[in-house]
Amino acid sequence: MTIPTATYRIQFRNGMTFDRVVALVPYLQTLGISHVYASPIFTATRDSTHGYDVTNVNEIDPAIGGREGFNRLASTLQQAGMGLILDIVPNHMAASLENAWWQDVIAHGPESRYAHYFDIDPSRRLTLPFLGDDFAHVLANGEISIKPHPDTGHPALAYFDSVYPLNPQSWQGREAEVLAMTSPAEIAALHDRQSWELTSWRDARRTLSYRRFFEITGLVGVRVEDEDVFQATHALILELVKSGQVDGLRLDHIDGLADPQAYVQRLRSATGPDCYITVEKILAQGEHLPDEWPIAGTTGYEFIAALSHALIDDRHIDELHLAYEAVTEERNDVAAGLRAARELMVDRNFEGEFKRLLTLATSVVGVEHRNFGEAELHVALRELLIAFPVYRTYGNQAGMPLAGETLLTEVLNKVKDSASPAALSFLQAILLGAVSEESERDAAEFRVRFQQLTGPLMAKSVEDTLFFRNHALLAVNEVGAEPLPHTFSLAQFHEEMRIRQLKQPDAISTTSTHDTKRGEDARARLYTLSEAPAQWADHVARWRHMNQAHIVALKEGPAPEAAVEWMIYQALAGAWPTTLHHDDVEGIAALEQRFLPFMEKALREAKLRTDWGDSDEAYETAVLDYVRHLLSRENAAFLQDFTHALQPFIRAGLINSLTQTLIKLTAPGVPDIYQGSERLDFSLVDPDNRREPDYALLQQLTAEAEPDFDNYQDWLSGALKQQLIARVLHLRKAQPHFFRMSDYQPLPAEGEHQHNVIAFARQFNGRALLVIVPRLIFADGQWGNTHIALSESLAHRHYRHVFSGATIAIDDVLQLDTATPLVLFSE
Repeated sequence: MTIPTATYRIQFRNGMTFDRVVALVPYLQTLGISHVYASPIFTATRDSTHGYDVTNVNEIDPAIGGREGFNRLASTLQQAGMGLILDIVPNHMAASLENAWWQDVIAHGPESRYAHYFDIDPSRRLTLPFLGDDFAHVLANGEISIKPHPDTGHPALAYFDSVYPLNPQSWQGREAEVLAMTSPAEIAALHDRQSWELTSWRDARRTLSYRRFFEITGLVGVRVEDEDVFQATHALILELVKSGQVDGLRLDHIDGLADPQAYVQRLRSATGPDCYITVEKILAQGEHLPDEWPIAGTTGYEFIAALSHALIDDRHIDELHLAYEAVTEERNDVAAGLRAARELMVDRNFEGEFKRLLTLATSVVGVEHRNFGEAELHVALRELLIAFPVYRTYGNQAGMPLAGETLLTEVLNKVKDSASPAALSFLQAILLGAVSEESERDAAEFRVRFQQLTGPLMAKSVEDTLFFRNHALLAVNEVGAEPLPHTFSLAQFHEEMRIRQLKQPDAISTTSTHDTKRGEDARARLYTLSEAPAQWADHVARWRHMNQAHIVALKEGPAPEAAVEWMIYQALAGAWPTTLHHDDVEGIAALEQRFLPFMEKALREAKLRTDWGDSDEAYETAVLDYVRHLLSRENAAFLQDFTHALQPFIRAGLINSLTQTLIKLTAPGVPDIYQGSERLDFSLVDPDNRREPDYALLQQLTAEAEPDFDNYQDWLSGALKQQLIARVLHLRKAQPHFFRMSDYQPLPAEGEHQHNVIAFARQFNGRALLVIVPRLIFADGQWGNTHIALSESLAHRHYRHVFSGATIAIDDVLQLDTATPLVLFSE
C-alpha cells in the first residue's frame, strides 16, 4: 500500500473543476503534497455545493468536468508523481427526482428493480416529504395537478417544478382520462392509489418511511450490505481504483452503514491491498477503531481533540467558565445541557426512528412473552439512547463483539436506576442476540437500526445542538471533541500521540475540514482565552456595556441574551482577519457578509429560541441587527476598542497556529492541508469553510526562501506558516519510511519555562527528528533558563535545521531561548 506523505483537500463545485485543479498541480508540488484529496466527484443534484447528495454513483459529474476532465487530472497527477484520493458516499444518495434509481422506485414501487437499493420500510407507503403543507391543504390551494411526465409523457402528479411519476397500474388503460383530471377529489383518490404519498416536510421526523442521513430528508439510506447493491453502487469507484487513476478512498459516514466491518472488508477485497482507505469516524476519548477493519485509520477528528490538550491552559480554564457563568447568571451545567439536547433529539428530531425501534422491540416482547408493557419499554429504550457515550457499537447478525458487550453493560449500569430493570435486561438481550429463533429476525433488525441511530443522535445532540448552546470556550466546541468538562494536559496529548503511532500511524491528521466548526487558525486563537480569562472577561464586560442600547427587549427575554452576547464577541474574535483595521469599511463589510449567516445558523442550531423548522423572526432579526450595529461604521469607538484589545490574542494565536501545524506535520499520521489553510484559516462553520481560497495569493509561495521568524508581516499574512509547511512536507517526501515507522518519544523540558514547551522526538533506523514548539506563551514569549535533556540515542549528533538548512551539533542538552519553533533532523 502506498501511504501518502501529505494530502491536500480540494472542494469541488462552486466553480472548482478538474481543469482548475490541473492548473494547481505545480503549486501543490511546490508545497510538498503527495496526494490530492478530492471531495465527492460523482454526479450530484443540480447546483449541489458539496457533492454528498449523489444522484448517479456511476457517472463523474459533468458540472466539474465529467470523465474527460477527470482523466486529464489523473494523468497530470501521475506525470507529477502524485496520487489521488476520492471521498465516496456509501451510506446515502439524494432522494431526488434527478436520481434515476429513486425515480424508478417512485414510479414502480416495490416492483422497481431498485426498490431494495434503498433502506425503505416495506410495510408502509413510501413517504415523499417535500410539500410545504399537508397534502389536503396543498391540493385545496390548487398546487397539485396532473401533467404528462416530461420524460415519458405518462401521467404524473405535479407540485410546482417537481413531477412525480404515477404507478402504471393507476393509469394504464385510461391515460387520457387521468391526464384530464382536475377535480381535487379525483386527484386525491389517484394519490391514494400510489405506492407513495406526498407529505409535508414538517412531518418527516415523525412519519418518514425511509432511513435518512441524520435529519436530512433529501438524503436516503442505501443498503450497501446487499451484495447486488454494493456492486451496483461501486462499479465506477472500483474501475477507477483498478485502473490506477485513484490511489485511495475516504469513506463518508461509515457509522451509518448496517455493518461497517463487513463493508470495509468487502471493499478491501474488491480494491485489493494497495488502496489507501480511511473512514470518517468520530472516536470518543479512549475509543479505538476495531482491529478487524482492514483500513489505514480515520480522517482525523480525534487529532484535533488531542491538540486541545497541548494548547489549552488547564490552570486557568475554570476561571473562564466562572466568567461565563457570571455573565449568564446561571450555573454552566454541561452534563445537564447534554442530557437536554439528547432528550430533544430522541423525543422530537428523531421521533420516527425511535418509534420504529420501539415497534420492533415491542414485537419481540410479544414473541418472547416478557411481562412488561410498552410504556416501560419506551422509558428503557429512551434512557439507553440518551446515555449512549459513543457513536455506535458494531454488532451484526452474529451478535455483539466483546467490546460492544462491555460498553453495553457499562451503559446499562449507568441507567439502571432510571428505567425498569426487566425492560433494560430485555433490550440487552436483543442487542446481544440472546433471543429465541422466532425473534431473531426482528432482533437483528432492531440491533442494526439501534446502531444506525446512536451516531446521528450523538452528532446532532453534541455537534449541532450543545456546541451552539454552550459558549464558555468556543475552541473546544469542535467535531470529535469531548463535550463534558475535563482536564487538559500535555501528558494526555503525548499519550494520544503515542497511541496514534501504535494504533493508526497511517491515519489522516487534520486541523481543518469542510465539517469543522471553525478554521484551524480561529481555533488556535481562541485557545488563548484560556490563558487570559480575566482579561477576556473584562473586555466582554466593556463591550457589552458599550452596545447595551442595541439589545432588544422581547416578551421571551432580551435579544441577544447574555450567553449569545458572549458567543458573538468570541466568534467575532476568532474570525477577525489579522490585518483588519477598525476603519477598514470594505474589509469589515466583507466580514459581516460572512458573519451574519453564521449567526443565523448558530441561533437555529441551538434550538432554544428559534429553530430551522420553527423560526422566531423577531428574535433572529434583533440578534442580527445587534451584530450589524457592532460592525457598522457608526460604531467606531467599539471597533477601535475591539481591534486594539484583540492584538495580544492575535499574536498568541499565530504562535499556536504554527505549533499545531508543525505538530500535525511531524507527529504520527498523514498530515492533511485543507484547501487554503496552508496560510491562515479563520473560517466559520459551513458553508463559510467551503469558500474557495485565494489561489493566486497561495501560488506566490517561494519555498526556497528561508522562513523569517522576525518578520511579523509574514506571521500576519500566513506566509510564514505556508513556508514552514513546504519545508517539512518536502522532508516527509524525502523520508516517507521514517515518518511512517518512527516511534514517538515525549521530551520533558526542564527549567523556568518548562510548561511553555512541547517537545518530542521520533527515531527509526538510526535517524532522529527533534520537534520543539511553544505553548501557553500569551504572557511571555521567552524560553530562557529552559532546556531539554536528550537521551543517549538522541544526544551527541549533528542535526540539520529544517527551516534554515544549517547544521547544529548537539550534546546531551538542548538549551532554549526565544520561543521559536525548532524542527531538527539527523540522518
